[in-house]
Amino acid sequence: MRFNESWLREWANPALDTGALMHQLTMAGLEVDGVEPAAAPFTGVVVAEVRETAPHPDADKLTLCQVFDGSGTFPVVCGAPNVRPGLRVPFARVGAVLPGDFRIKSAKLRGQPSEGMLCGASELGLEDLIDGLLELPADAPVGTDIREYLSLDDNIIEVDLTPNRADCLSVRGIAREVSVLNRVPFNEPAIAPVPPTLDDTFPVTVSAPEACPRYLGRVIRGINPAAQTPLWMVERLRRAGLRPIDPVVDVTNYVLLELGQPMHAFDLGKLNGAVDVRLSREGEKLALLDGQEITLRDGSLLITDASGPIAMAGVMGGAGSSVTDATRDLFLEAAFFAPLAIAGKARSYGLHTDSSHRFERGVDPALQALAMERATALILDIAGGQAGPVTEVASGAHLPQPAEIALSAGRVEALLGIALPVSDIADILERLGMHINETGAGQWTVRAPSWRFDMAIEQDLVEDLARVYGYDRLPSRLPAIQGGGAAQTETLLSARHLSDLMCARGYLEAITYTFVDPAMQQALAPSLPPLALANPISSELAVMRTTLWAGLLTTAQRNLNRQVARLRLFEQGLRFVPQGGDALLQEPMLAGLVYGNARPQHFDDKARKADFFDVKADVEALLAAGGRTGFRFEAADNDVLHPGQSARISLDGEEAGWLGRLHPALAAKLDLPKDIYLFELRKAAIEQAKVPKFSELSDQPAVRRDLAFVVPEEVPAGALLEAVRNACDARLREVRLFDVYQGDGIEKGRKSLALGLTFQERSRTLREAEISDLIAGVVSQLKQEFNASLRE
Repeated sequence: MRFNESWLREWANPALDTGALMHQLTMAGLEVDGVEPAAAPFTGVVVAEVRETAPHPDADKLTLCQVFDGSGTFPVVCGAPNVRPGLRVPFARVGAVLPGDFRIKSAKLRGQPSEGMLCGASELGLEDLIDGLLELPADAPVGTDIREYLSLDDNIIEVDLTPNRADCLSVRGIAREVSVLNRVPFNEPAIAPVPPTLDDTFPVTVSAPEACPRYLGRVIRGINPAAQTPLWMVERLRRAGLRPIDPVVDVTNYVLLELGQPMHAFDLGKLNGAVDVRLSREGEKLALLDGQEITLRDGSLLITDASGPIAMAGVMGGAGSSVTDATRDLFLEAAFFAPLAIAGKARSYGLHTDSSHRFERGVDPALQALAMERATALILDIAGGQAGPVTEVASGAHLPQPAEIALSAGRVEALLGIALPVSDIADILERLGMHINETGAGQWTVRAPSWRFDMAIEQDLVEDLARVYGYDRLPSRLPAIQGGGAAQTETLLSARHLSDLMCARGYLEAITYTFVDPAMQQALAPSLPPLALANPISSELAVMRTTLWAGLLTTAQRNLNRQVARLRLFEQGLRFVPQGGDALLQEPMLAGLVYGNARPQHFDDKARKADFFDVKADVEALLAAGGRTGFRFEAADNDVLHPGQSARISLDGEEAGWLGRLHPALAAKLDLPKDIYLFELRKAAIEQAKVPKFSELSDQPAVRRDLAFVVPEEVPAGALLEAVRNACDARLREVRLFDVYQGDGIEKGRKSLALGLTFQERSRTLREAEISDLIAGVVSQLKQEFNASLRE
């Protein structure tokens, strides 16, 4: 939303400078994206009148002018085609400095003296709205500085609004906020109804009242097609980023900016039969104002007449009924279209307009009559004509009703951490336009005004109280710690903790869409139909992901296409798994992807590719963060992962995730390298953590014994380590695998696993006999479970 500061201050003018006002708006939730001057700096330009003109004797395209600037008459040579006697224009005197540090000097042009320069919009650093000189109104005061006359010492403000604050997509809406925040008057201009001077009406029907609960129309006859939009309106439109077109279109754009109500004007002579607001039928065509023709699908809201579609409701008018230079009679419309009827429709046809932007987010359903009177008055003032009565078709059953919300001072204190005085709560709500009814001490029923359609629950009211009271005035307090209970033994690892752990191991966090390409989803889970979006933002993002690998692999594709040689990515987010019928499992997951060298390039480290065990070490570090045991890696097959290089991760017998190398066939299908490794873990399994507890350090010596066992090659090392722990008691402090060997001296089909066992007693030194007994127990247990034998 762009607008100029002086326009805003006409509605609400607090005693704040520009910087303070912008900070206040941002802190109130209306984030100011930028502030820029309304015009580039220049000096020495005044309003002047062209008194006489004559052809240049030596140049066909130049004109000799006598220009009066209030202090004297000066000869000026001008090349503009629209220069003529009586014209009032900006005049740069000798000594003036124009944008770009262009200095005006006395000169001779083709032998004729020129004491200054007549200026167009482009010479003043404004948008080049007019071909030639910038024509000023006939009553422009000669000699007045042009910066003062055009109010160019102004600022253009751009505000970035969240979707719920569509009520501020107008100068009126933002001024209402400024008035509330500063307790200054809200100077809304009086908009009186325009009495009809004609009896003419045009028939209107609404066949889709649920999509268009209110539609207003008005006939205006006899406008002057040669009328010009006044300069003050042109300037306000320019500063809002809109180009002037003709008075009728300019007025509808002006009302949109001023009040927030999109409007449209049809050429009455081009309408055929009654106007009907209805839904489109498959295959209907509409030529739009921007020159393109679209083929409509079922369900798009249209404005039609007997000949067919004449406008796409809430989006853009049709070329066949548009206002032109020859238009003398108008049919002016103002409507309320339900947001759900407009949302996504413009984008589905590749369109986005100021009108659709507002209707998608919501327009005040009580604003249409006011906007109609405002636009009518402006058109009659600028272009003349006569207006008929307003025709209104409304369906009260489909119009949105203001929400009534229960609010209590106790709830406000609980959410904000501060007890606002009851009188302040009531005062703020009333200034926001809320109707409040006190139901008890510190309790109210609040009815939101028609323009605050974002008000639905108590928290919405509390948020507004915080905005107006001031976020920076809310206290910062640490939560009270409740003591005296039983010692906590378990906790949850936060998402931030898990992110920090992954980043510490060299990973970068990715954030991808929860909706993904159907082709990618089909490749990863061909037997699991995903949830399809009813209104996707594009065909490449049309289904909900059932695995975070979809986003990570897409990210890998883009990075690899840009010559990235090493990737270590992770993401936390939801996966959406259909459970049959309408049931949908939304499960938090953590997933990762690894490609390239195991470590960053370094002169003291020989480069090698990351392998399964590098990634497994990262996953083990993640699993160990919570201090829980019971995780196991089991060889298993997964459609996405390489057979023989994949593992199911289980916790207490329940599946906790997967780890492995990308399946070669899938890598080829996705045009990805084969040496990509993936893992995905259920956060419910890994975020449960034991609270660390101090254990007393022993001052007794530890004893280590290294044992090498020969076992069948299919025996997992993890199972062997678990069996060792089970065979020993608390005196076993650590068991570690430090060597795996197959080759000479080892029977084919078997392998040697070397284990380091560390024993320690807390209160005394272990005797050799005790250590021997422990070793004997280990050997016996492994022989019994795995047919293991000590390696000679």
